[in-house]
Amino acid sequence: MQRIDSLLATTVTLTGLAFALGSVPAHAKINVVTTTQDPAAITRAIGGDRVEVTALCKGNQDPHFLDPKPSFMLAVNRADLVLAIGLDLEVGWLPPLLTGARNPRVLPGSAGFLDLSTLVTPLEAVAVADRSEGDVHPKGNPHYWLDPENGRLMARGIAARLTQLDPAGATSYAANLASFEKTLDVKQAEWQRALAPLAGKPIVTFHKSWPYLAARYRLEVAAFVEPKPGIQPTAQHTVDVIQTVRGKGIAIILMENFYDRRSPDQIAAHSNAKVVFVPSMVGGDAKVQSYFDLFDAIVAGITAALGAGSGPAP
Repeated sequence: MQRIDSLLATTVTLTGLAFALGSVPAHAKINVVTTTQDPAAITRAIGGDRVEVTALCKGNQDPHFLDPKPSFMLAVNRADLVLAIGLDLEVGWLPPLLTGARNPRVLPGSAGFLDLSTLVTPLEAVAVADRSEGDVHPKGNPHYWLDPENGRLMARGIAARLTQLDPAGATSYAANLASFEKTLDVKQAEWQRALAPLAGKPIVTFHKSWPYLAARYRLEVAAFVEPKPGIQPTAQHTVDVIQTVRGKGIAIILMENFYDRRSPDQIAAHSNAKVVFVPSMVGGDAKVQSYFDLFDAIVAGITAALGAGSGPAP
C-alpha cells in the first residue's frame, strides 16, 4: 500500500507539472470525470467527440458505498471537469479524492466542478438528519436522475458548463443538446403511456431510490423492503411488508439489481406481488448503455410484471 501511495503521489506530481508547463494541446478533448454512470452517458451524448468521459462508479455498484481506488485519484487529477450527483450521495468517498488529486481546477467552487443537484429541485429534504433513521440525506434524496425531466435539466447544465470550458464547441454542444431533448420528448411520451395503468396505485420499493420516478408517473410508494435506508431487512419487517402488500393488493416490488433479492422474493412468494429487478443506473445491465436505455429497461420490467407487454422497444 505504501508503494502504491508513493507511485500515486509521483504520478500526480508529474501530471500536474505537465499541465503547468502547458503540454496539453489546445485542441485536446475535454476530460470529464463523473461520479456515476448517468451523467457520464448524458455528457457523452452532449459532448460527442469533443469529450473524453470517465465514470468512477459502475452501473451495478451501490454509489453510496464506493471503495475509492488509486486510479480514481489519477482520473480526477487529469480532469478538466468533475460532475457529481451531490446531495451527499458521494460524501464518503468523493471529498478525499478531490483533495488528494491535487487538481485545483476541479475543486468545488471552480468552473471545473459541477454539483448536478444544484440544477434540480430535491425531494425529501429535512431540516436535521437523524442517523437513527438510517442513511438519511438531509439536503434531499440524491436519486433524482430517475426522473427523466431531471435528466433534461442535467443535460442543459452539462451543455452550459462544457460551453464555458470549451467555447469553440458551443455550436456542437447546442446541436447535441437539441437532439437529446428531442429524443427525450419522444421517449417520455412512450414511458408515460406504458406506466399509465399504474397511476395512483401503490408499489413497494427496496431502497428509497424511486421517489422521483414515482412522482413523475404518479405512483404511491406504500412500503420499503429496507426497514430504514441502508439497513438490511429483518424477519419482522419482512412480515409487516407482506401484510401491507396483501392488504393493499400491491402488484409491484421495484428494486435495484445490485441489492440482495431474497427478502423481496420472500414477500412475493407470500403475496400476489412480482419483483421488478432492474438497473437503476446506466451500465447496470449490459443492454443499458444510454440514459434512454435505462428508462426503457425500467419501464419494460414494470409492464412485463403487470402483464401489459414488454414496454418500449430497446
